[in-house]
Amino acid sequence: MNRLAKNDWIASIQDGILAAIPMVLIGSFASVLNIIRNYWKAFPDLTVINTFSFGLFSVFLAYLIPESLLKKKGHEDVSRQAGMGGLAFFFMLVYPSLPKSGNIIFNLSSFGSGGMIAALLAGLFVAFVVNLSTKHSPIGEDSSLPDFIAAWFNTLIPITAVLLVGWLFTFQLHFNLYKAIQSLFIPLINVGQNFWAFLLIYFLAMAFLYSFGISNWVFYPIMTTIALTGIAQNSANYAAGKAVTNIFVNEAADLFLIGGGGATLTLCIMLAFLAKSKRLKMIGRAAIIPSIFNINEPVVFGAPIAFNPLLMVPMWINGFIGPVLTWIVMRLGMVPIPHEVFGVWYTPAPLYGWLATQSWKGALFQVVLFIISWLVYYPFFKMYDKQALEQDKQMAEEDEEDEEEESSESVANA
Repeated sequence: MNRLAKNDWIASIQDGILAAIPMVLIGSFASVLNIIRNYWKAFPDLTVINTFSFGLFSVFLAYLIPESLLKKKGHEDVSRQAGMGGLAFFFMLVYPSLPKSGNIIFNLSSFGSGGMIAALLAGLFVAFVVNLSTKHSPIGEDSSLPDFIAAWFNTLIPITAVLLVGWLFTFQLHFNLYKAIQSLFIPLINVGQNFWAFLLIYFLAMAFLYSFGISNWVFYPIMTTIALTGIAQNSANYAAGKAVTNIFVNEAADLFLIGGGGATLTLCIMLAFLAKSKRLKMIGRAAIIPSIFNINEPVVFGAPIAFNPLLMVPMWINGFIGPVLTWIVMRLGMVPIPHEVFGVWYTPAPLYGWLATQSWKGALFQVVLFIISWLVYYPFFKMYDKQALEQDKQMAEEDEEDEEEESSESVANA
């Protein structure tokens, strides 16, 4: 796991995500504060703050991933050019419209979590091409030209090649990445109210793919199609005095998303109050309030869980246990199947369980899920905290050595 996490390509994605964490936190807190508008209409709408912070997350990654990779490969001189190439390629992949008026029209949602796949592909592809081209650079390190001029010419060919690929697929072959991704999962809609569809979709969307930094918005059209149809049928059956049978509804699925996808609230609490690493403790405390309201991007990208094998595994386990237990307890009648729309997903547990199922049993079920998720995360948290503590000590020692070297140099100069 350590070898995997330290791989330059994986580490570059982690570094890019970590660098963008301040924007994630800003957007998350804006979302939490915006909840006030549901109860006090005079409160200002902060949606635009979220749009231009976390809403541009994919744009940030398209730049940061290739920049980080080139630095790790020892090619810092062309890292910024690679980052700009990543941006340009990403803007092509999100399939913009170019009307004859001369304007360029983007789907704003593609700049946020919805564009994660395009951002990862763009960043990694550009990083690969530019890194490969450094082995055949026209201007070598021994050139008398200034470094920034050498970087210009050394990146002209690889970035041009990247943009030609984007031009070919998007504007000539009219390949739409979003539709291609969605078409892979459309067959699941036909399965509908089925245990395996319920388990597979929520495991993939809320745990497995999310642990790789890919947002569940990729699945949103599929999940919404099934869930809204299901809750409408449940409402009609309940009003007619018939049995309520559809479990694939948002109101049921949100029961096991305690703190967000992967039931991360317990992990956030551990980071905030049990971590010995100061870095992890700070991340946990910064992310605790959004996590209470089921917004867990700060902890997923801040701890991070994304591309971190030690925390990805427990997220997968919880992502599997949650849907399975929810289906079982509702099918056995231990917890009522929701029959009314309750779209307030940010309601903290266990209050959400009570309101969504209109029964204390729903609240009790969320308490049980909270305990299970704690037991799942705890051993992995302990291992990761120990690892982070050692890293903190190494960083502190390196800082002390740097300070000593600087003081020695200043004395020598004096």
